[in-house]
Amino acid sequence: MLISYFYSNSMSFKNTVQPAMWLNLILYWPENDILLEMSQDTHKKKWDSVKRYKLTKMLNQLSNITGHGTELVTVYIPPRRPVFEVIGQLRNESGTASNIKSDLTRTHVQDALSKTVEHLKLFKETPENGLAIFCGAIPNNKGIGNEKIELYSVLPPKPIQINLYRCDDHFWTDHIKDMLRDEKVIGLLAIDSQEAGLGILTGDRWEVIDTLTSGVAGKHRQGGQSARRFERLRENELNEYFHRIAEHAQKIFIDENKITGLIVGGPGPTKENFLKEEYLDYRLQNNVLATIDSSYSGSEGIRELLEKVNEQGIISEYRLLEEKKLIKKFMSQVYSDEGLAVYGIHDVVNMLKSGIVDTLIITDEIPYMHIEIRCNKCGNSEEKYVDRANLINVKQEEISKSCPKCGSQDREIIDQDIVDQLEELSANIGTKLEVISSKTEEGAQLGSLGNIGALLRFKPSH
Repeated sequence: MLISYFYSNSMSFKNTVQPAMWLNLILYWPENDILLEMSQDTHKKKWDSVKRYKLTKMLNQLSNITGHGTELVTVYIPPRRPVFEVIGQLRNESGTASNIKSDLTRTHVQDALSKTVEHLKLFKETPENGLAIFCGAIPNNKGIGNEKIELYSVLPPKPIQINLYRCDDHFWTDHIKDMLRDEKVIGLLAIDSQEAGLGILTGDRWEVIDTLTSGVAGKHRQGGQSARRFERLRENELNEYFHRIAEHAQKIFIDENKITGLIVGGPGPTKENFLKEEYLDYRLQNNVLATIDSSYSGSEGIRELLEKVNEQGIISEYRLLEEKKLIKKFMSQVYSDEGLAVYGIHDVVNMLKSGIVDTLIITDEIPYMHIEIRCNKCGNSEEKYVDRANLINVKQEEISKSCPKCGSQDREIIDQDIVDQLEELSANIGTKLEVISSKTEEGAQLGSLGNIGALLRFKPSH
């Protein structure tokens, strides 16, 4: 089942829509998911991890939809474009659609355009960042001709740069997806006289791109002319090694990734000598954010650099570093005598309902769905957490059973995405909910503990 969300940067959607029409708008969207806002401070905008997860999930679902014909409508409206102009354009497109030969496709396109026009009438003016609308006949398991026209509207996190109308067999979601990609990329260089590692940090991921070995001989203590000859050879080898690093750095950090800053680290004075002699391209040389002493170089040095950067708060706005700090704190409590951490779906939910969870942490691949089995006769209710892959089988099994309280078979099952349910529980007690990437080492750690964990305010026994 697809879920639709609004995503807003700094304006209130309720202030954009006519008050008399607000109740009508609620019909389009699930309760409590009408408006998603990004928190921000004076210096930077900071993504709310839950809202980012939901928007990403919705866009991925829309991307996977394939229509039976060119009947899926995508509309991108840039800021400051008058809404009435867009409405006029879509009405003209509806007239043009009357020439479509296929009766079914023609009906679907015209219905989608009509629904989009009605939706646009709810806006007095174009929102600050523009508006993206996806509307069409969504295929289902009932077969061709039984599709339902559904509309998904997004207030984007950044201003829309294109003016687009497309009627195709898929939705055009790439422009919004590009907005979710992190613009800032930090280069990482861990170097000593024996090896060097080059990596990047962007948003919630880091990666070692390349490693180089020097082949430089160690220092000789032999006397006489041999010592000077070995020293000259070593200097030449080191010079050639530094030039190779500079070439690889230009390729990785400028040509391929266009980094916004560079952090250099490694043991000993090699990193300082490398920077002092200005082997790097001037665009990198002038963009060094920090030099950090580390115990390792190469790929292990990149890993250590991230830890040092996190500890020193040099680039604290990166989501990956926030996740590292969060999981480090969580794991320290898991193995601590204080016991202010729990993991596993059932233990965490029990603590959450007890009101003692301070921070709830889940991965973006948490596999559970929450289901509530309700008896329509006596009102008895049960809840379970089931794997998404087994949801249909579990629902069929439960619906065939009788109510354990009154024996009635008049029961209904309500399913809910686990993130939505946890968000509701967290909001009730002021718990902070964090969704972390499952593709990082930290995400893998939490994944091994059931993809869910919690930091507690105090021990349950207290």
